[in-house]
Amino acid sequence: MSLPIVRCPQCHKEAEIDAVLTAQSNQNVIFNCPGCGYEARNIETSKG
Repeated sequence: MSLPIVRCPQCHKEAEIDAVLTAQSNQNVIFNCPGCGYEARNIETSKG
């Protein structure tokens, strides 16, 4: 089974979700693009 693909909002490079998203213990999610280095922190999730 393949993992979902996530596209970077800045450079549009695609990667599997486990390569670009990090979930922290405080329920924050961090996106980090391996292509251009774009980073987004504190991504809103359904858990808050």
